[in-house]
Amino acid sequence: MHMSSQEIRQAFLDFFKEKQHHIFPSAPMVLKNDPTLMFTNAGMNQFKDYFLGSRKATDPRVTDSQKCLRVTGKHNDLEEVGHDTYHHTMFEMLGNWSFGDYFKKEAIGWAWEFLTERMKLDTDRVYVTVFEGDPKDGVERDQEAFDHWKEFLPPYRILDGSKKDNFWEMGETGPCGPCSEIHLDLRDEADRKKIPGADLVNRDHPLVIEIWNLVFIQFNRKVSGELENLPEKHVDTGMGFERLCMAKQQKKSNYDTDVFQPIIGEIAKLSGTRYGSDPSSDVAMRVVADHLRAIAFSIADGQLPSNNKAGYVIRRILRRAVRYGYTYLEQQEPFIYSLVPALLDTMGGAFPELVAQQDLIQRVIKEEEQSFLSTLETGMGLLDRLVEKAKAEKSQTIHGREVFILYDTFGFPLDLTELILAEQGMKVNREEFQAEMDQQKNRSRKAAETESGDWTVLMADDTEEFVGYDWLSTEVKITRYRKVVSKKKELYHLVFNLTPFYAESGGQVGDRGIIENEKEKVEIIDTRKENELIIHVAKKLPEDPASAFKAKVNLDRRTRTANNHTATHLMHYALREVLGAHVEQKGSLVEPDYFRFDFSHFQKVSDEELRKVEHMVNRMIRLNSPIEEHRTVPKSKAEKMGALALFGEKYGDAVRVIKFGESVELCGGTHVAATGQIGIFRIFRESSIAAGIRRIEAFTGEVAERYIDEHLEIVKQIAGNFENQKDLVKAVSSVLDEHSSLAKRVGKFQKNMLGIIAKNLQDQMQIIGDITLAVSRVELDDPGLLRDLAFQVRSRYPRICLVLGAEIEGKAHLAIMLADVAIKNYDLNASTLIREVSKEIQGGGGGQPFFATAGGKNPQGIDAALAKANKIIKETIG
Repeated sequence: MHMSSQEIRQAFLDFFKEKQHHIFPSAPMVLKNDPTLMFTNAGMNQFKDYFLGSRKATDPRVTDSQKCLRVTGKHNDLEEVGHDTYHHTMFEMLGNWSFGDYFKKEAIGWAWEFLTERMKLDTDRVYVTVFEGDPKDGVERDQEAFDHWKEFLPPYRILDGSKKDNFWEMGETGPCGPCSEIHLDLRDEADRKKIPGADLVNRDHPLVIEIWNLVFIQFNRKVSGELENLPEKHVDTGMGFERLCMAKQQKKSNYDTDVFQPIIGEIAKLSGTRYGSDPSSDVAMRVVADHLRAIAFSIADGQLPSNNKAGYVIRRILRRAVRYGYTYLEQQEPFIYSLVPALLDTMGGAFPELVAQQDLIQRVIKEEEQSFLSTLETGMGLLDRLVEKAKAEKSQTIHGREVFILYDTFGFPLDLTELILAEQGMKVNREEFQAEMDQQKNRSRKAAETESGDWTVLMADDTEEFVGYDWLSTEVKITRYRKVVSKKKELYHLVFNLTPFYAESGGQVGDRGIIENEKEKVEIIDTRKENELIIHVAKKLPEDPASAFKAKVNLDRRTRTANNHTATHLMHYALREVLGAHVEQKGSLVEPDYFRFDFSHFQKVSDEELRKVEHMVNRMIRLNSPIEEHRTVPKSKAEKMGALALFGEKYGDAVRVIKFGESVELCGGTHVAATGQIGIFRIFRESSIAAGIRRIEAFTGEVAERYIDEHLEIVKQIAGNFENQKDLVKAVSSVLDEHSSLAKRVGKFQKNMLGIIAKNLQDQMQIIGDITLAVSRVELDDPGLLRDLAFQVRSRYPRICLVLGAEIEGKAHLAIMLADVAIKNYDLNASTLIREVSKEIQGGGGGQPFFATAGGKNPQGIDAALAKANKIIKETIG
């Protein structure tokens, strides 16, 4: 029976619901509180705290379909995407979990039941692997898993797997355990008769694929590498949704399923290229279809393309898609954004955030496409010059360093560079390129390198309660600690049994303060979240970590931060009132001294609109509305209360609602008791950070007062220069108009003056072979005029080699302009030449081969510099 992808996804969730599993919604693909990951790359990411023991699971059995992205770190499938039929950047992982409940028997039995009875897959095509054991770790073969599989499969289809394939680890340390993979042989009967499927398992065959991995988490790996048994055993399974669809729909490629075909069909229509007609265009269509999903889901989760961290990863993915469309589908104009409706048709039902964010997704993608297409054109021009240079040197190889600059500065992909060069019979020095790439990676790695020791556990504690909404000081005990070395600095991470310190999250910075007792005082310099664990960062470890401490939050810093956080809520409300309900928060940073707020809006916010927002927020402050806090409200009830939720944020079944007057939001941050505490609110900047995303930066309280005072003082000082003027603005405008008029007259005079100087240079010109040479000291009062004069002379005399010198305000200035014929026939270079002669003026400079400038502190050396340039040019031309 044929099943659509939507039906397959639902069948999986329904099956495990029947097995008493709670269906969890997919967590955001973009992670915010995990220092080890930027993106969710597996279904288990949102449950890490349960495995680590830092949070107790409320449901012992869970199932979901998690959106994942694998483009960084060890799970990096980017380069394979499009070239094969089963790797993806963004993919869905179907999973079921047990937290200390069932184990191998049930996990294996239910996996078999779902695949063979619900999906009706051919049992004769199933192979499984079990861990073969590892003497070094003291772990024996997973006989338990083997015995359970033997109930369903003959032994020859139960294969031993290596530690690489069949022992799962969260990282270098932490929870781990053996796993059992389920593989499907989807080849035609003729191929299956030639080579047994068992010989192709884990051999990267496109039709003998791993479909489901059952992980049995039973160990913890310490920093020393030693394994210890976990107090509770867990099950973590993950199945590739797209691969399951391929198997169920009897296709030979994930891209042939109804997950991708509507998008590929739209690409084919837009490009006028039939899918299946050419291997190169087929790869391009697969790349674009895959990357569209990754980009759209990232934007919907709040991660916009940028030049930093996660944003840069998304920008790289989008640029890779643009490049494939440009090269193989002849798409020289933005087109990927127009594929979004086709994506919504296939996935909008399961992921409503795509539908809600469609307009923003399309606008951001289109702007990014336009930007990179112009970069591609710039890169082509730079590459043409590199080719000309190599040909002049009679070389067929482009230096890797120059290609790396193209890649690093302009985002010009190496494979595209190689493709263009191959068409001209040239190649890149890949060793040089890789050396540059490795250097950059090493610099980045060293900058971000952090070494964490094992946790030293002082006392057992299930949950680290946060009490900071009600208390700013409380008695605490340290439950565990570890030493961390970051950027060569030694720090300590402390975990308490409960804490008044707010950990950085939701855009709000972490608290600072102290812990103390009668013997010592330790400063807490930051508070962070690692998944759901609240970590207090200290420069030193208490002398007696096991003793009791009084934890005290820095009251002034917390108060000013709370003022700013509440102000973001009031401003969010005011923006929606002034600009419209389309305004949605897209990010924020809340610090003690200022805050910034990013939101969706498709044009610049006018000065008048900003003033309206300011006035509305300040009115809300003066109303002194008290906080209405509801800490554990069912999410459905919170929505009925009108609470605004943010896309890309992970919410539980119970949420915290914060209300100030008409402003109602879901929020975990700290806030004022009443709005009057904020004092005053002032916007100081409005800007654009991406297509359809605006940013407002603002002050509150004492900082806003200082800002206003500083500006009033500036106005006062300006007014002091116009004592008898009633209308200050009119007086300043009049002076500016007069200045503009005078500047135009001066510019006209300077232009005439340059014309006269250029004419006088005729008398000093010498004809040397096919070159006209002029070397002269001139009288000018602006270094920029030296450049203007050089270009004016060049426009009149195309074969001119011109060397100019001038003393301006006690400094020496030089300019050299060379004719194209001088560069081509005599290998002269203005930049090289000026670096040599500027030594005479105790200065330096540079520029391009045809024009360069220099400055120096010794004007007495100008004549010597001119003479030296004159000599070098004459000797070179001969």
